Parts: sequence; C-alpha cells; structure tokens
Amino acid sequence: MASTYDLILTGGTVVNHDGEGFRDVGVKDGRIAVIGDLGQASAGETIDCRGLHILPGVVDSQVHFREPGLEHKEDLETGSRAAVLGGVTAVFEMPNTNPLTTSEAALADKVNRASGRMHCDFAFWVGGTRDNAGDVGDLERLPGAAGIKVFMGSSTGDLLVEDDEGVAAILRNTRRRAAFHSEDEFRLRERLGERIEGDPSSHPVWRDEIAALRCTERLVRIARQVRARIHVLHISTAEEILFLEQHKDVATCEATPHHLTLAADDYARLGTLIQMNPPVRAARHRDGVWHGISQGIVDVLGSDHAPHTLAEKAKPYPASPSGMTGVQTLVPIMLDHVNAGRLTLQRFVDLSSHGPQRIFGMARKGRIAAGYDADFTIADLKRRETITNAQAGSKAGWTPYDGKQVTGWPVGTIVRGRRVMWDGEIVTPSQGRAVEFSEALAG
Repeated sequence: MASTYDLILTGGTVVNHDGEGFRDVGVKDGRIAVIGDLGQASAGETIDCRGLHILPGVVDSQVHFREPGLEHKEDLETGSRAAVLGGVTAVFEMPNTNPLTTSEAALADKVNRASGRMHCDFAFWVGGTRDNAGDVGDLERLPGAAGIKVFMGSSTGDLLVEDDEGVAAILRNTRRRAAFHSEDEFRLRERLGERIEGDPSSHPVWRDEIAALRCTERLVRIARQVRARIHVLHISTAEEILFLEQHKDVATCEATPHHLTLAADDYARLGTLIQMNPPVRAARHRDGVWHGISQGIVDVLGSDHAPHTLAEKAKPYPASPSGMTGVQTLVPIMLDHVNAGRLTLQRFVDLSSHGPQRIFGMARKGRIAAGYDADFTIADLKRRETITNAQAGSKAGWTPYDGKQVTGWPVGTIVRGRRVMWDGEIVTPSQGRAVEFSEALAG
C-alpha cells in the first residue's frame, strides 16, 4: 500500500549528512517523515525540485530586526519577510532594541510580538548586563531564548559590559554558550581621534584590528577562568582566526558575508553603506577570514542584518550609524562564493544549518533527517541574478550589493512543511514559531 504524506519534494539533489544525492523527501505533520524514493507515494502537495538543490533550512543566528522601539528602520514582520525571500528559515534576533531585551518580561513581549507574525521561525538573544548577571542562568533557559549576548565594545544601543569582572560575573552564571561582540572598548575610547570627519574609510583605522584581537584574547582568558563556553560574533581579523584556532575547546566563532566579500577598497564606492562594527577591513583580513572558513575554524555564518534608513546612513561620518542589511542576501552571496570555488556546497550547509544546530543545540532543526522539522532552503545553483534594492523585503529598502551579479539563488523557503516563499513571492501567511533548544528543554 502506497504511503501518503502532506508534502513530497521530488527529484531534487538533497544535501545533508549523507552528502549530495537525488532523493525525494516526504513530510508529515510539519516534520520530515522519510528520505528516499517516493515514486509510489502520494501527497497533498508535491513540489517538483528537478534541477534544484534541497538544503537544510538556513539559519541566520545574528539579525537586528529593531522591534520594539526602532520600527522606522525595521520590524519583526518586515525583517522576517526579507529572511524568507532570501531562503532563511529561522533567525536569532539581537537584544539592542528599546526597551532592551534583558528581562523575562522583555523576552516574553518579543516572543508574543513574533508568534504568528514573523514569516520564519525565531529565537531572541537576551542581553547580559551587570544588573542581570545573577539571573542569566534562568533567562537563557526561557522559551524563545537563543542564549545570552554581551557587547564588550559599544555599538548601536545601550548594552555595554567592557570590563573583565563584569564579563566574568555574567559567564559564571551561564550554562549555555554565550555570544559576544568582541571589540576592546578601552582602546576604542583612546582612538576616537582617529576618526576623520566625512571619511568612512577611517572607521577601520579607529576600530582597528588590535581592538578586536585584544578583546577576543581577554574574552577567551575569562572563559577559561570561569569554565564557560563562548561564541565570538562577526570575526573580522586574520589575527583573531589564528588565535581562535588554538582555543576551539571553549570558543566558537561566526563569519559574515560582508567580511568575506567586501574590503577597505570598497569604502570609495559605497561609503557609509558598508560602515559596520566591527569594520570591513583591508583585503588581508578578508583573506584571513576565508582561511578560517577553509580550515574549519569558523563555525557558523551570520548576516548581522542591522538596517538603518538611507537618510540616516547619508549623514556625514562619524554621525552616520553603523549597520547594513544582510539577511536577504546571505544565501545568494554565499552561493556565489560556492560557484566561484571558494567553498563547497556541503561546507556552506555546515556553516548555515549544521553549525548552528551543533553549537547552539537547536532541537529538531538544522538537518535533513527523519524526525526533524521540515525546514528547507531550495536553491538553483545555476541561476544568475542581479541583486537590486527593488527586491528588498526589509523596510530599509536597500542593500550594499545593489547591482551585483551572482550565480546561485534561493527559489524556495519551506518552514515546517509549509511553502512560505517560492520564486520571489510570499505564498503563505506568516506562521512563525519560537525555536526550541535542547539545553533549555532539559530538566
């Protein structure tokens, strides 16, 4: 007797822990039921994926969707719209909103705002501060919590814990892996005079590679002292890659598409549009981060999607805010790198799906495997497209990659067995849910 499923993906190349191969995937009740030849099976919906690659749903573990408090830049609906248009099935959103996500009530408010309104699934980082250091062990286990995030260098928002004792007080109470913006605030203050009015290319001179490396060295030392696990966000220097290679027992790290794609020469063309913290740097640092990709030192990709309006970005440096859009372009930019031979498709899957599942402990996500949520990024690796501002799902309405031609394109986004995006169109109403984490589910 033939089996019946809610959804069958047929004829595509599945990329998972078995490698790459032509397989069908059957979905029932929002989860993967079977992988194999389903030519004799039937389904309520069948999607022909011939000529396409079926990837585990891409997870972007660092986005800033600006709600509550900064909705003129972005909100949870528009940010998640950009995510699924770009093939992203789940996001972890950052705590530097207004109010800050530093309490149980603030986290619950975000989960409530997001549930059924975001197009993708979600979790929220909780900001670690001096005031809540004693509570982070409880906060990181709440429903919808991705973990604890700490800013050791000032960026957008009011979260800052720059001193060793403040960081240690937080890490003493964490049990899950805590994430860090690692730039040395003391050096940043000393070097404020390096900023040149109207010249965004002075941004990486001010926030130099020493500020990044010095802070990461401090962070690893503190983590060892208090026996904690850490995750260093948006690695931007060659020196940090070499340092973290020696400390993989306590530290994981993230790379961003912009630190892998752009370099200091691009300030002349793009100006404040690529002003980020930590900065886009000289090409040798871009090459150094690629070394981290090729050697397996980098664990995950994150877009650091941090939108501002074009009017805000047009202010003369340094009055211009740091941040760019990125969640919608993560997949096409990285697939273009795959096609250029800079990384394999399996390594991309490891960075964007398996890696987040492995280091953050997502329950039932990040793999194409029976019993897992039926989250898929469907990609056409041969499709050539030009990225444009007009495609932007983000409220900000712009991308630093406007006009860039890429090869490799996300054509479908499936979240828990529902086709959410297909060929550039949102086709299902938003039904996002909170991601669950194994360490938070444990007794």
